[in-house]
Amino acid sequence: MNALLLSQQSKVIGLIIFVLLCALFMVCSVMFGVTTYSWSTVADAYLHFNGSNEHLIIQSSRVPRALIAATVGASLAVAGALMQAVTRNPLASPSLFGVNAGAAFFIVLAVSYLETMAERIPLVWIAFAGAAVSSGIVYLMGSLGRDGMTPVKITLAGSAVTAFFSSLTQGILLTNGKAFDQVLVWLVGSVAGRELHMLASVAPYIVTALIGALLLSPHMNVLSMGDDVAKGLGQRTAYVKCAAAVVIIALAGGSVATAGPIVFVGIIIPHIARYLVGPDHRWLIPYCAALGALLLLTADLGARFIAMPKEVPVGVVTALIGVPFFVYIARKGVERK
Repeated sequence: MNALLLSQQSKVIGLIIFVLLCALFMVCSVMFGVTTYSWSTVADAYLHFNGSNEHLIIQSSRVPRALIAATVGASLAVAGALMQAVTRNPLASPSLFGVNAGAAFFIVLAVSYLETMAERIPLVWIAFAGAAVSSGIVYLMGSLGRDGMTPVKITLAGSAVTAFFSSLTQGILLTNGKAFDQVLVWLVGSVAGRELHMLASVAPYIVTALIGALLLSPHMNVLSMGDDVAKGLGQRTAYVKCAAAVVIIALAGGSVATAGPIVFVGIIIPHIARYLVGPDHRWLIPYCAALGALLLLTADLGARFIAMPKEVPVGVVTALIGVPFFVYIARKGVERK
C-alpha cells in the first residue's frame, strides 16, 4: 500500500483525532450495552456513588472493560508493527506467529495441572514465558538453512507453532473438564467480565513496553532496510532485534493474560497505519497504538449488539474483520511477486 502524502502537521492532527475518537468510544463502551446508562449516571457512579446496581456495574464491569479493550488493542497493534519490521513480513503478527498460542497454552497448562504454581506465580509471568518459548521456537525454525530467515520460512514456522500449541491446548481442555469451564470464553478472546485488577497486574509491563517501542522506532526504520544495510550504517542488529523481541513478548503476553488470544489486530492495524503515515516507525507506532485501541473498542461495542441480548466474544468479531483483510494482504503479496 502507498502512504497518503500527509505533512507533519497533518499527522499530528490525525493522531489527535484518533486519540479523541478512542476517548469517545471508551465513553460509548461504558454507556451502551444490554442496559444503556446516561452520561449523568456514569458521572454519578464516581462523583456520587450510592451503591446501586447501576453504579456497581459501571465501576466494576463497564469501565474496566473499556480500559482493557483499549489497552489490549493498542498492545497487539504495536506488537504486530514491530514483528513486521523485524521479520520484514507483511503477515507477521502475534496471532499468526505463535506468540499468542504459546502464551495461551502455558496459561491453560498452569490452570489445569499446576494449580499451586498458578496461585503463586501471576498469570502474566506464565503468559510471558509461553510467549517467549513460542517466539524462540518460531525464530529458530524460521532461521534454519543456509539462506537464513526468510518471510516464507518464518510464516510457515509461525503457522506450524500456532497449530502445535493450539492442538496441545485443545487436548488439555478435552481431558480436563474443570479447565474447559474456566478458560473456554477466555480462549476465544474476550474483554467481558474482566476486572480492573487484571489490567493493573499487567499495566506496568505494557506501559513500559509501549515506551520501549517508541524508543526503538528510529532503529526499526534502519532495520527495515535490511540487515546488511543496517550493519553498514553501524547498527547492532542483534541487540535491536533482542530488544524488539522483549517488547513484543511483553505486549503480546500481557494482552493474552488479560483478554485471551485475540486475533488479527496485529495484522490489520499496522497496514492501515502504514497507509496513513508511511513506513516511518516514529509515526507508525503511535498511530498503531491509537488505531488498535479504537478497533478493539469498536469491535467490543459491535459484539454487544450482534446477538442482542447475548454477547459475542470480541475475538470472534476481530476474526470476522480480519480474515478478509488477511486474504487481501496475502493476495497483494502474491501479485507483487
